[in-house]
Amino acid sequence: MSLLKVNDLKIYYPIRGGFFRRVVDNVRAVDGISFELQPGETYGLVGESGCGKTTSGRAIIGLNNVTSGELLFEGKDLAKMGRMERRKHTKDIQMIFQDPYSSLNGRKNVLNIIAEPLRNFERLSPKEELLRVQELVARVGLSPESIYKYPHQFSGGQRQRIGIARALALKPKLIIADEPVSALDVSVQAQVLNFMQEIQEEFGLTYLFISHDLGIIQHMCDRIGIMYRGRFVEEGTASEIYNNPQHVYTKRLIAAIPEMNPEKRFEKMHLRQAINQEYQNDYNTYFDKDGRMFDLKKLSDSHSVAMQ
Repeated sequence: MSLLKVNDLKIYYPIRGGFFRRVVDNVRAVDGISFELQPGETYGLVGESGCGKTTSGRAIIGLNNVTSGELLFEGKDLAKMGRMERRKHTKDIQMIFQDPYSSLNGRKNVLNIIAEPLRNFERLSPKEELLRVQELVARVGLSPESIYKYPHQFSGGQRQRIGIARALALKPKLIIADEPVSALDVSVQAQVLNFMQEIQEEFGLTYLFISHDLGIIQHMCDRIGIMYRGRFVEEGTASEIYNNPQHVYTKRLIAAIPEMNPEKRFEKMHLRQAINQEYQNDYNTYFDKDGRMFDLKKLSDSHSVAMQ
């Protein structure tokens, strides 16, 4: 059974106008996406800023309201649960936020930051709590005395490790990683990503990895969903998406990955020009008359694309 199954998720924000502030239209932040996560895998949500990927992740953890659709976690629909009922499942779903500084309370030291979820869901004595926090801090590669320091006393990479330790505190089954390394230097990004893979294997975690960086997604994910304007344009395994992209938007994203080899940069430039020409010539193949994406169609058991 799937750990998480998202069915036709829609998240709309009303646009109000007129004297009586009636709803005249909606902003379709997420407009009917569906995907599944199997236990132990990493699923990537990819797209440009504003495409709805973070909104989807926040809805799964309960930070955004769902307009319609299902969020089936271990077969139970989170979207239909009340606040108190949903709380029982909150400890099994945790989130690593994008900004490792603003996501940590600057008025609390590391001990209190990591211990907060433990205090909310478990009844531990002060000694047990201290030991658990020290274990988590050691596991993410920080020194034991660091638990008495505050977030501003750490580097960006260390702050993100504190965020990871907090997410691991309740031993969750699913972690939603929202752009977890975008605010970090490139060298630090590699360290954090490799560390996330290590703890995934050690703790048996499932990741929903949200990013706009296809290079990072290729390194981390088993399957990928490409989002554009709140909808999926393509979904498949990492190999299918990178080696056989079908939608013009996917091709554009892959062509935008910087080319490190100077000898291949002209080749990459010509590829981008060819993709831009395809977009202009075959626009109606990929988008309807209103500029919206078509529904996904299966190319194989694991590969789907939104084309006419």
